[in-house]
Amino acid sequence: MYIEIEGQEACLFSSSNPTIFKEETMMKKIRMFLAGAVCSLLLSGQAMAHYGMIIPSDQTVVQGENKTISLDLRFWHPMAGIPMPLAKPAHFDVIANGKKVDLLNTLQSRIVKDKQTWTSEYKIKRPGLYVFTMEPKPYWEPAEDKFIIHYTKVVVTAFGMDEGWDKPVGLKTEIVPLSKPYAEYTGNVFQGIVMMNGKPVPYSEVEVEYYNEDGTFTPPNDYYTTQTIKADANGVFTYAAPRAGWWGFAALNASDTPIKHDGVDKEVELGAIIWVNFVDMK
Repeated sequence: MYIEIEGQEACLFSSSNPTIFKEETMMKKIRMFLAGAVCSLLLSGQAMAHYGMIIPSDQTVVQGENKTISLDLRFWHPMAGIPMPLAKPAHFDVIANGKKVDLLNTLQSRIVKDKQTWTSEYKIKRPGLYVFTMEPKPYWEPAEDKFIIHYTKVVVTAFGMDEGWDKPVGLKTEIVPLSKPYAEYTGNVFQGIVMMNGKPVPYSEVEVEYYNEDGTFTPPNDYYTTQTIKADANGVFTYAAPRAGWWGFAALNASDTPIKHDGVDKEVELGAIIWVNFVDMK
């Protein structure tokens, strides 16, 4: 039997020579090697969070700009750029001027990095606030032994009308902004309330991740890939974005209702996700 440790081939047993060569020393090295590999895998898994994504081509539409925006829907590891497949969502809507419109039939299939994603186009016809929301189908994550459902939203404002950005839109779980979720400068503080079933969630864990769209940013190490903060007793969290671009805020809580997998009840992670674009002052 041969095993390679740190680039060197070592013989534990040989068919031509049954003598055991330094078995105790070699087994100790093997155990140390495997322990290090497991630790590396755990750290990597801890560092990469899942995110439902809705990224619009423009978040603040003004006079003279294209009134048709494109929307990119994904299930992604935003910082690392690692894709996950997104089945056609259960719901994809826009809430505008007090009305909800079903946009599911506008979705077009798109393959990115060999994974299923979706795109849509929406023409803005009048001033107002437009909240795009997505409820995906439950995603089974075998590595975590649970299902994942991320209720995702992004807010687009058009032609100077922006009332209502601080109102809930009726998702099972959502982040209700306390800061405008658009027209933010880099370094501005963003605040939100984590809500589930219409009520604040005290001390909810919120994961924050940068959409490293072009892959040009390299975090110092895995600990910097996903930042984690906690909401306070009122469900309020605060974060100041250090870099321009899209940032995802994901408040994670467990559902009271399990989903069966192979006949066994499994935990369901509910994510309340909002995407906010920060812009440098120039």
